[in-house]
Amino acid sequence: MAILVGADTRLIVQGMTGRAGTSYSDLAINYGTNVVGGVRPGKGGGRHLRLPLFDTVSDAVKETDANASMVMVPAHRAADAILEAIAAEVPLIVCVTERIPVLDMVRVKEALEGSNSRLVGANSQGVLAPGVCKIGVMSTADASPGSIGIVSRSASLTSEVVAQTTHAGLGQSTTIGIGGDPIHGTGFVDCLKLFMEDDETEAVVLVGEIGGAEEEQAAAYLAETGATKPVVALVVGRHATAARRMGHAGTLSVFGTGTAEGKIAALKASGALIAENVEEVSGLLKQALGR
Repeated sequence: MAILVGADTRLIVQGMTGRAGTSYSDLAINYGTNVVGGVRPGKGGGRHLRLPLFDTVSDAVKETDANASMVMVPAHRAADAILEAIAAEVPLIVCVTERIPVLDMVRVKEALEGSNSRLVGANSQGVLAPGVCKIGVMSTADASPGSIGIVSRSASLTSEVVAQTTHAGLGQSTTIGIGGDPIHGTGFVDCLKLFMEDDETEAVVLVGEIGGAEEEQAAAYLAETGATKPVVALVVGRHATAARRMGHAGTLSVFGTGTAEGKIAALKASGALIAENVEEVSGLLKQALGR
């Protein structure tokens, strides 16, 4: 059983008519995701990809009973799009857009407090339940249904871990990209809780990076609650130069905090199995599951 998404997901796409929105909406439809419409102000009443277009998210929800939204809106307008979805009480919002201004995301975080919405992202590669539902830009080429939950800050490493778990015969229950920007919605702890409660997820892979405190928070959660399922952690950036951004906006270690070494130590102390490199992930999973 997947978490966050499933066969009952009814997806709208904010920014569907743009080039990226069109491409990834089409891929989602072809994968089998139940895309029920798009939102583009000024184009309500029209159609795109044979689906209805709406001027507002509230109109789209009212007419389609949508329960999820994919935000494919440019960075300078993306926060307003997310806020509109929150106001319309869309249960799941997945924002692919990266490098949304930090102050805009502060407004989004405030709006999420006490709301009926969950945000994945921004700068998320998406959420994928193999063979069931795809929201985002995540590759499905190597995905297969299975029992491993994957939560990651890195899109490229996500693809590698998905391929490994498929080739190892384990497959994935759900793969979630929490986003690489410094301020985002759903984090590692949220996903770990969901995976621990999911009957069909047997183990979890956590892919972290330098910068921020997500991995340390995950370690504290595991240490406090005691993981009921094996967790394999891969943290990259051990050789990254301090105070220099590596890759996307969130991978930045400053003032001796957010280092790969510190994150690895915390996760190891919490009981997680540590993969020194991505090639070790599937082997550790098999070891932990006794296969």
